[in-house]
Amino acid sequence: MSEPPEGNRKPVVTIPLVVAGVCLAIPFAAMLWVGSYSRVEPAFIGIPFFYWYQMLWVVISTLLTVVAYTIVRRHERTVRAHRGGEEQ
Repeated sequence: MSEPPEGNRKPVVTIPLVVAGVCLAIPFAAMLWVGSYSRVEPAFIGIPFFYWYQMLWVVISTLLTVVAYTIVRRHERTVRAHRGGEEQ
C-alpha cells in the first residue's frame, strides 16, 4: 500500500506533542483554579499573595511556552529528516 500524498497525511499525535500540550495547559489550569490563590497571605515584600502568585505564573508560563516551542520544533525537524530519508 502506498503512502498518501503529502497534503493528505493524517496528523499523528506523538509523545513529544502531548508533552508540549501539557506544558501549555498547566498555566491555563493553574489560573482557572482561583481557589488556590484567592487570598492575601502570605505577602511577599508587601505584595499580597494574589498578585505575586499571578506574576510568578507569568514567568512560569513563559518558560513552559519556550519548552513547548522547543519540543515542537525538534519534533518537526525529526519528522522532516525522517521523511527526507525515505525519499532518497
